[in-house]
Amino acid sequence: MAPRVIILGSGTPTPHTARWGTSFLVGIGDEWMMFDCGFAATYKLAKAGFMATQVDNLFFTHHHSDHDADYPSFLLTRFDMSIGKEKELNVYGPTLTEQLTERLLGEGVGAFWHDIVARTNHPLSLGAYEQRGGKLPRKPPKINARDIGPGTVATGKNWEITAAPVDHVQPYLDSLAYRIDSDEGSIVFSGDTRPCASLTNLAHGADLLVMECIRLEREHEGNAFGDSETGTYGAGQTAKDAGVKRLALVHQVPAMDEPVMHAQALKEVTSIYDGPVVWGDELLEVPWE
Repeated sequence: MAPRVIILGSGTPTPHTARWGTSFLVGIGDEWMMFDCGFAATYKLAKAGFMATQVDNLFFTHHHSDHDADYPSFLLTRFDMSIGKEKELNVYGPTLTEQLTERLLGEGVGAFWHDIVARTNHPLSLGAYEQRGGKLPRKPPKINARDIGPGTVATGKNWEITAAPVDHVQPYLDSLAYRIDSDEGSIVFSGDTRPCASLTNLAHGADLLVMECIRLEREHEGNAFGDSETGTYGAGQTAKDAGVKRLALVHQVPAMDEPVMHAQALKEVTSIYDGPVVWGDELLEVPWE
């Protein structure tokens, strides 16, 4: 059985009815993990038919708001829906992951610690907790947040995840791409990056590359876009050079959904890469056949 890859968010910081922010859900066997947690990711997780409590591992590519702004919603929702029997949440990401987590839910100092105090003490919340199947006392959530760098960063029953640095907005934020290797297939998430050797090497021979393709290539010529992000030709060339079996295009600006621009984008990508190409719409489960 192939891994399940569901696109929760495939947009940018610009709100749009079709796409907003970045987030992906991956299922391998009976384990579920998320990559990035951008705007409205928790809501879109529910729209896809999943509960926050089903996710035990969360990976951040970097800490731009369109990749992490829904992190507090996810943490609070996962705790609110819990019955005390879930696994502890593991959170991985580049520098600032630990700091962000502490500033959100750190005991006595987190911006939302007041919510945890109320829900672990007031009879209203305790009654709802018991009604769901929880047993008192209700404990605060345990979040294992880790700042990580390149190399093997996590393992599960049948999977291993490796990270590699990619080029985006350094030195202001560190950025990582991730590769999942499993008995069921291999998947690479580029995160936001310009085309770079570290990503191509990480993606070598992967079954699926989920790749930023934010604009048409002509909009990347001789400017900061081209120095920091990937356009159509860059996405196609990366997929070709890495020899991936399938390419999913994500993180498009809203204009890329306009019919003429959409067609032009696919034309430019497929002029270089001749494998199957998936246009990354939100709530789409990426097909493997």
